[in-house]
Amino acid sequence: MKAFNIIETGKGLDSWSRVDLPDPTPGPGQVLIRVKAVSLNTRDLMVISGYFPIPPKENAIPVSDGAGEIVAVGAGVTRWNVGDRVFGSYYQHWQNGQFPADAELHGLGGPLEGMLAELVTLPESGVIRVPDHLSYEEASTLPVAALTAWNAVMESMPRTTPGAIVLTLGTGGVSLFAIQFALASGLQVIATTSSPAKAERLRSLGVWDVINYNETPDWEQEVLRLTNGQGVDQVIEVGGTGTLPKSLKSVRSGGLVNLIGLLTGFNEPIDTSPILFNKIRLQGSGVGPVQMAEAMARTISAIKLKPVIAEVFGFEQAKDALAKLQDSATFGKIVVRLD
Repeated sequence: MKAFNIIETGKGLDSWSRVDLPDPTPGPGQVLIRVKAVSLNTRDLMVISGYFPIPPKENAIPVSDGAGEIVAVGAGVTRWNVGDRVFGSYYQHWQNGQFPADAELHGLGGPLEGMLAELVTLPESGVIRVPDHLSYEEASTLPVAALTAWNAVMESMPRTTPGAIVLTLGTGGVSLFAIQFALASGLQVIATTSSPAKAERLRSLGVWDVINYNETPDWEQEVLRLTNGQGVDQVIEVGGTGTLPKSLKSVRSGGLVNLIGLLTGFNEPIDTSPILFNKIRLQGSGVGPVQMAEAMARTISAIKLKPVIAEVFGFEQAKDALAKLQDSATFGKIVVRLD
């Protein structure tokens, strides 16, 4: 089968190498999936750069997110049949409950083999049914970006109630999914972006107001103006230490900031006084367990949500897709189609 391997971290795009590997076979309790599409995440860039806290094993198959068709099942499999359309859970052994201390040891596309291969085997408990209205390309965007956004918007406690205001940053996959889930839940959304063209696309999704951070570098002041000086109820913070101080000034007293991404850095000092004096809840957020992914998929199916895809690449152009992600100028998800 055709696949990619991570041959060495720290080499950027050259960390990936196109290889041919023997076809895998499913063991007991496993399903064999013919992968139809994968989508890329910032995590994939962190892995090849050596910044991810747990390095990949030698010659690991990269990419955590993928969807495909089950083409064989191992002994003892009862949940799935040949022909079922599924996507893989990022955390393969976290079914439900609190975040396990060893969860990152069981993540696809790093510690475990990833999805950028024609065929992969996964435990039957580690896959989720694809909503019928989604293509494989669309379904491949769900495991990390969609579930991270779902976890922040739909699972944070106390849950944000209809009419509340959510602030999102940029137009990456997590932010766009957060917008879609928030709007579907009756929340209002303010979004930041870098260009008038992207602002118009955000408005077309139903975003209440958009702030161009290139034209308005002190965007936290504009957020306060739009909210009559009160601030938003929740911030989906994907930037890291470069944007976190502004997010802390944008949220209301007692509000919630979900720290999800590190796009602008992670080791710069920040002023923590707003957290203390305004009683802000700063919460690290990320991907959820299998049962949460199943609940998300059911809702996506019920409301017929369609993921926003920026561009689809062919398998042989997978490194070009990774370069596109590295460019950070996209509106939506970067997808690689395998057939």
